[in-house]
Amino acid sequence: MPGHSRLRVAVVGYGSGGQAAALLLSRDGHRVTVFERTPALGPVGAGFLLQPTGLSVLWEMGLLGDAMAHGAVVRRLYGCTDRGRPVMDMRYAELAPTLFGLGLQRAALFSILDAAWDRDRDVRCGHPVTGIDPDAGTLVDAGGRRHGPFDLVVVADGAASGLRGGIAGPRLDRPYPWGAWWCLVPAEGWPQDDELQQRYVRARRMAGMLPVGGRPGQPTPMLSFFWSLPVPDLVAGRVDPEGWRAELAALWPAAAERLRDVAVPDGLAQARYRDTVHRQWWRGRAVLLGDAAHAMSPQLGQGVNMALLDAQALRDALRAETALPAALARYQAGRRAHVAVYHAWSRWLTPLFQSRHDHLAWWRDRLMHPLSRLPVARGQMLRVLTGTRQGWLGRRALPLGFVDALREAGALSPAAGSPPPAAASGRAAGSRTAPSGTRSSS
Repeated sequence: MPGHSRLRVAVVGYGSGGQAAALLLSRDGHRVTVFERTPALGPVGAGFLLQPTGLSVLWEMGLLGDAMAHGAVVRRLYGCTDRGRPVMDMRYAELAPTLFGLGLQRAALFSILDAAWDRDRDVRCGHPVTGIDPDAGTLVDAGGRRHGPFDLVVVADGAASGLRGGIAGPRLDRPYPWGAWWCLVPAEGWPQDDELQQRYVRARRMAGMLPVGGRPGQPTPMLSFFWSLPVPDLVAGRVDPEGWRAELAALWPAAAERLRDVAVPDGLAQARYRDTVHRQWWRGRAVLLGDAAHAMSPQLGQGVNMALLDAQALRDALRAETALPAALARYQAGRRAHVAVYHAWSRWLTPLFQSRHDHLAWWRDRLMHPLSRLPVARGQMLRVLTGTRQGWLGRRALPLGFVDALREAGALSPAAGSPPPAAASGRAAGSRTAPSGTRSSS
């Protein structure tokens, strides 16, 4: 049972973290009101890779089967240079045979989480929140209207959060100088249908293809394509379309063929990233969650996974503590212990793949793959990949029931877009609440 009596909760932002927080807190009996700046609800982004940690949250929410029905099982991550030299070759099964990632469209996860919040909904679209009083628990929107007071305000307005400074000054908050273009293309006939594939040109270019399955209403399996480039070049007109197509074709002919009908640059969406570290994640009645608390480079692909874990940890902290300050301090301590090492690894790895430091790429190309073949180093890398690294040397255990469900789901995983087997369909594969006992994934 929740440690708190019924709270009145405001959630600012309806991305993955905000959705998960709204759903989990409302299920515990709290009255949740969501404030979303856009006039209509919808996802932003192409696709991402759910790791076992993120999947474990969906399992506990009873949504693992829904995700499996739409996503694409990913068993290997492989990247090589433009000359074919392997740089990265990571297989989940080498950590534990039951483990895999799940490529998923953002629209699919959005629909799954949105449909699951099926009672006591209060979502207010077209309400950009511009101010917050953490001590009073009140919000002010762009029209000058005041909302609240609320017992708890969850700030989940993303990496470019305009509210985080009202809670605590960040220790680090800077944009990355490199961003990406991305789009979705049909996956039919793509040979690496269970692999994330990447290609590198020194540290200056990185292209990738990730199978992400289908989504509700559009079951056609898709691939999420991305191409990194400096932020100034994201602006239309800075890149010659035909020159860019020729560059992609020289690097990766199969990817260039997939993008043959994609308008350049109009058919490619932009993504920009930040590196944000907070010493304090809460103040008074307000708390940061997801990228608003710990934005980082997407190099490790952990953003959505961390947001889901944040929402679960906040719910658990409110269950464990009767006093709000104690609950928010518990949430912050637990999540910072997990997130900190990923911030450090992400900050260290990003210049190796997205920068003008060709000398770093030279060392990367010659050392990274051989080092990853060493047993100890490989195990550490796989734990970072799967989200199961806790601190520099610790391990984050996965729930026992989830490991069993993942084994069953992986064995029965259908092609994306087809009806899932009965044993793993709908919420059957994830309807059990995580038991108190846990075990490591390896």
